[in-house]
Amino acid sequence: MGRGNLIGPIIVAIGVVVAAIAFAVVTVLIDTADGGTDLRLQRLEASAAELAASSLEDRARVEALSEDLNRLRDEMSVLANRGASAPLDLAPIHDAGSDDQIVTSDPAAQLPDEDFEGAATEDLTEQMSLAKTRFNMGVTQPRNRTMLEILGPPRDSFSQECQGLTNPRLTELLETRQIGPIKVTMLKPALDSLERILERLKASDPDIYAKVGTAGALCVRNIRGSSTGISNHSWATAIDLTLEGQLDGFADGGTQFGLLILAEYFNDEGWYWGAAYNREDSMHFEVGEETLRRWQAEGKL
Repeated sequence: MGRGNLIGPIIVAIGVVVAAIAFAVVTVLIDTADGGTDLRLQRLEASAAELAASSLEDRARVEALSEDLNRLRDEMSVLANRGASAPLDLAPIHDAGSDDQIVTSDPAAQLPDEDFEGAATEDLTEQMSLAKTRFNMGVTQPRNRTMLEILGPPRDSFSQECQGLTNPRLTELLETRQIGPIKVTMLKPALDSLERILERLKASDPDIYAKVGTAGALCVRNIRGSSTGISNHSWATAIDLTLEGQLDGFADGGTQFGLLILAEYFNDEGWYWGAAYNREDSMHFEVGEETLRRWQAEGKL
């Protein structure tokens, strides 16, 4: 075979060798690229996991802070919703001209025509041990945000002093009514509910019924010591009660015997009992969030 005849096969052979080398190089490059991609993916996954863990930690911190904030709100609400409190110079004092009536230095503690009842007996006001977990089952204390959402603002401006209700919608719902031994000003659905509670009390415990009094209901003002928080009394859906003219001891972990009976009836009507506050306030009862939403759905508000 001549030299010219060998050139063609040699070129073909060289082409095959070059193609094989190129294929091998490309394969190595692809393998290297895949390895690098896997490494980057692993690093990204690790970073994502770290961010997720950090997010969970941040969420836990936020939840813990929210719980602390709610506890502080509870304590502020206690101060706002009491008819009288000794540390705030609002302690009740006996009127020198009457043995069975209490007057208070706090204008928010008692509205005009809201009275106190009864001569003292040991039984109804005897301090009993309080088991908080027995009460307020399924009843949520309404926060300001909830009250504003359902009822709107009671008025445009607030102070530490009791002021009038100016919201036209709420004013139309407002009524002063004699309910058994007490006269009280509240929203009509709250009065209807309170009437049912006291009728039940009258049937089961007439002695307690006869000695129930009020330390105030409607009082439009800020929470004591706050320039932004609104007292729940401002919406006329909360009431402070007395027994035989005596206020229950504040934040002492106990409660008057008669209030224990009343609390069951209030809870059954969907009212929240202030005894469950971090700083126990057994004289205070307010319409629970679930009840307010039900009244709203029924067109009562």
